[in-house]
Amino acid sequence: MYGSSVAEQKRKHWAGRLLLALLLVTTAARADHPNAPVPEHEDLDYALLLDLPDEPLSFTRRIRPLLDRRCVVCHGCYDAPCQLKLSSMEGLRRGASKARVYDPARLEPAQPTRLFVDAKSVAGWRALGFHPVLNEGERTPGRNLSGSVLYKLLRLKQLHPQPRTGRLPPDYTLELNREQVCATAAGFSDYAREHPAWGMPYAMPNLADDDYRDLVHWIAQGAPAPPPPGPSPAARAQIEHWEDFLNGTDNKQRLVSRYLYEHLFHAHLHFEGTPTREFYRLVRSTTPPGQPVDEIATVRPYDDPGRPRFYYRLVRHPGSIVAKRHLVYALSERRLQRLRELFIEPDYRVAELPSYRPGLASNPFKTFAAIPPGSRYRFLLDDAHFFIEGFVKGPVCRGQVALSVIEDRFWVLFFDPDRPIFTSDPAFLGRVADDLQLPADARGSLDVFSLWTDYWKRERRYMEAKQAHFRDMPSHRLDHALGFLWDGDGENPNAALTVFRHFDSASVAWGLVGDEPETTWFIDYPLFERIHYLLVAGFNVYGNLVHQLNTRVYMDFLRMEGEDYFLAFLPAGERRALRRHWYRGLRREVQRYFREPLGWLSVDVVTGYRSERPQQELYSHLRARLAPLAARQAAMNRCGGRACRTRVDTAAKRRADRAMQRIAQKRGAALHAFPELAFVRVRTGGRGPDLVYTVIRNKAYRNVSSLFSDQRERDRADIAHDTLTVVDWLEGAYPNFFFEVDLEDMDAFGRQCAAIGSYADYGRFVAGYGARRTRPDFWRTADWFQDRLARDRPLAAGILDLSRYRNR
Repeated sequence: MYGSSVAEQKRKHWAGRLLLALLLVTTAARADHPNAPVPEHEDLDYALLLDLPDEPLSFTRRIRPLLDRRCVVCHGCYDAPCQLKLSSMEGLRRGASKARVYDPARLEPAQPTRLFVDAKSVAGWRALGFHPVLNEGERTPGRNLSGSVLYKLLRLKQLHPQPRTGRLPPDYTLELNREQVCATAAGFSDYAREHPAWGMPYAMPNLADDDYRDLVHWIAQGAPAPPPPGPSPAARAQIEHWEDFLNGTDNKQRLVSRYLYEHLFHAHLHFEGTPTREFYRLVRSTTPPGQPVDEIATVRPYDDPGRPRFYYRLVRHPGSIVAKRHLVYALSERRLQRLRELFIEPDYRVAELPSYRPGLASNPFKTFAAIPPGSRYRFLLDDAHFFIEGFVKGPVCRGQVALSVIEDRFWVLFFDPDRPIFTSDPAFLGRVADDLQLPADARGSLDVFSLWTDYWKRERRYMEAKQAHFRDMPSHRLDHALGFLWDGDGENPNAALTVFRHFDSASVAWGLVGDEPETTWFIDYPLFERIHYLLVAGFNVYGNLVHQLNTRVYMDFLRMEGEDYFLAFLPAGERRALRRHWYRGLRREVQRYFREPLGWLSVDVVTGYRSERPQQELYSHLRARLAPLAARQAAMNRCGGRACRTRVDTAAKRRADRAMQRIAQKRGAALHAFPELAFVRVRTGGRGPDLVYTVIRNKAYRNVSSLFSDQRERDRADIAHDTLTVVDWLEGAYPNFFFEVDLEDMDAFGRQCAAIGSYADYGRFVAGYGARRTRPDFWRTADWFQDRLARDRPLAAGILDLSRYRNR
């Protein structure tokens, strides 16, 4: 059509529509004859092609929101089926791949396939084995559909809608590691014949007619989309200011910038005063500020960039934001001043910049030895929620390998950076730096024996060095000992956090949430830093079996350190029994590898307990010490700030709270039917805004260190001690079920839920209040929760992931 007149274009347009009409009539006539030949494009929706609008549909206003709400909810990250990531046009153009990202059994590391990083063009992705899901041949409306896997999957769902009531039949596979069938355009007929029910949205209700029509029209039009937006005017000056800071040329600034990059490379950075949904990434580039960014692709942020001079640059995040990897870190003039105060103003010299040599680069205690440990620790504490959340979300979207070593709910507190704690002393850290080496340095070696020898020996030596200090430590009365724990300087809500594990995902809340947990972590600087370098900076989701195993077992060491610090605050007479209870399921053949120095268990360093339940007494003191922060922590959980627009204290709220508190009392084996994470909407009928709650199931384990146990066995191991935590905000990124209830029915809702004792009881409860995958108005419910999250936490919200939604 290039060079043709407007009249000629219109003539061809209407001729094409006439041809389509004839094809449609012919197809309808043939359909009545049992031996009629199959039309070449029988799967095309001719009625929608006839109705194709002349003007392109708006990608920004119509198509992008539709993809977010119906497609990105399962196709938004590394664990998207067939690596089909639909949160950006670049992901659509990249297409799909049969290669698995999450494959803990592989013997060799996989080729990284990070969108925007590991290939810069469609041709580059084809070279890495990705096949198209949009038409890449001749561009006509009909061929745009017949050559598009995305369209074919949408059409297959229309032709074979799923049941509209009850549970889905077993031919829908919903397991986490289910076999994936990644259809191509050429092989789609086989896929459709073998799996007619596997159209998109997979195992979810059909799209609304208008949504389906608009997506088909958009694909037929050639999937037009504008280029990704650049920085807003409010961001441009700040980007220039920050890049100028990060690219300072003296050794001190270069070392500080390296430290900041290795801790913020995974962050979604947000500039003060910019639009709420505008985020940036910190990258290393071959090009200086003022030129287009050319990102250096390395597996880890501390890998050698391959050139003596490179630049730290800020690039806008081009896609939609998914909750499961949304880690917000705010940048402002105040933040910049704080970083100068911590890292630039202190008087220290950097005589020589450290290299990126393996063995050094992965050890932050050697690489950044010149920077005062107190500055590094303060930096981590200032935004402890961000960094702890990085451990359980991180850059990999799900973390089953690391998360399988932690309890389902525990509290996290930190040692005070202003108190003389020997593990933060530069001289002590210098002596033990070799023993703090992390297994990420193994680079995927198949030498599995290093798992049980070298790194465990290093860990033992470090614990022995700490124990030597512990033996000489004077005793402290409880009220004085609590002063060694950080209280947020009286205003920082990051001083206490609660971690919730939801099987293969986790979330972090501000404050001490829920009943007293079985375990609590006290974290010092070396522990904080090592967890970051193990699970975030040093973790490679494309790594092989040994890398995954090294990470898994070393995290056991670190978890035990945090728990042992907590135990050290209890009377010596209580520690050994409590610790034995925590590890009561540890298999004998594994136990000998974890035999650590335990002399500290007999050394009393905290005295003055008055009750016969010292653990509960300690918890009571911790709550009292942190009480001044409680209101702000609650506000952070509900809306991410000091003031909550959604916080209400009405008769409706009190009534709903009473019913939900009844549910929260439920314990034990009856919880086996419950999902990990359920969202509840209480419709108030106009008596104020509707209310939200999250019901979190806390599974009890005999021992999370039991590396070789089957996950399902661990789920059953200590079910008598399972509990529920109920909070009045939306917690977590992977809701497993939605419930809706009218305020008038809250009492009945609470009674029925509290009475559940079997799967049959739970099924009846779901039938009355639940939103099953088959419910025709499921999407309306899902949209409501998504909108509520965006309203309550405009900066921290992301698209919820529904790939773990239960079929109950």
